[in-house]
Amino acid sequence: MSIRSLRRAAVVAAPAAVLALSLSACADTDETEAGAAEADTAAGATTLTIEHAQGTTELDGVPEKIFTFDYAALAVLDALDVDVAGVAKSNLPDVFSEYAGDDVTDIGTIFEPDYETVAAEQPDLIIVAGRSSTAYPDLSEIAPTIDLSNDWSTFHESVVANTELLGQAVGAEEGVDELVADLDESVAAAQEVAADAGTGLIVLTSGGEVTAYGPGSRFGYLHDALGVTPAVEDVEAETHGEAVSFEFVLEADPDWLFVLDRDAAIGEGTDNAEQVLDNAVVHETTAWSEDQVVYLDPVAWYIVNGGVPTLTGMADEVTAALQDAS
Repeated sequence: MSIRSLRRAAVVAAPAAVLALSLSACADTDETEAGAAEADTAAGATTLTIEHAQGTTELDGVPEKIFTFDYAALAVLDALDVDVAGVAKSNLPDVFSEYAGDDVTDIGTIFEPDYETVAAEQPDLIIVAGRSSTAYPDLSEIAPTIDLSNDWSTFHESVVANTELLGQAVGAEEGVDELVADLDESVAAAQEVAADAGTGLIVLTSGGEVTAYGPGSRFGYLHDALGVTPAVEDVEAETHGEAVSFEFVLEADPDWLFVLDRDAAIGEGTDNAEQVLDNAVVHETTAWSEDQVVYLDPVAWYIVNGGVPTLTGMADEVTAALQDAS
């Protein structure tokens, strides 16, 4: 699936994720006020002050040269047709293949930036979030940097707020409004079909092991926003989920089993999720017997897992699965 199709087929949140716009003083203001703003007024410049997850960052106008270590932000910028000059190319998902060429600077990995390259290129804006957020202090010494990390407990709201913040930072507010309207429509459609779909459980497979997630967790979007009734209410809301046995899955006995294959997402492992779950215990669950096991897009849900366009695709994916069984 291309990133273009991901947009449609496919919020710690920035604390309130607020963007304040400060305009330079007019020429006829008193001399005291004009003194500080005179240079900006003459150049027609605009100062953008962004409050984000790790502090406040000022931008001298709309950034032209943007580097992002966050694939959710990349999905948003791509959907807004905003040029991106640098991305973390190590293990770049296929949906972002158009950014793999030499015309886009390779700035390292989502965990370890190539600081030398970033410093040499001097971008106008650097974006980090989640996996890359620990690099914020060092990157912010090089160029203006913002942290768009999301909050799992208020994931939907956090993603929307961060997408709106990013849209304002790059001068694409109207485009973001359209993306949010699409998301609202997709979420409403998912909630409608989920209302009568029964219970659901979302699990992740990795190296032959299974972990479960519930409301308020990393993948709680399934329940918290899309309205799928959780088969288990008290799954530990951990980043990496709660390690569970096949017997746990059987005891939960969800009507729907939503599965994320981490090995497929990161290109490792030998047994895929279907092989891991294909056993006598899981076969006894309602989800398996009713052919209601849904293998979710691992890139959208595990690798990107953020940005309004991606959430739209995730909602549409769940809606399609539930409708197919109705």
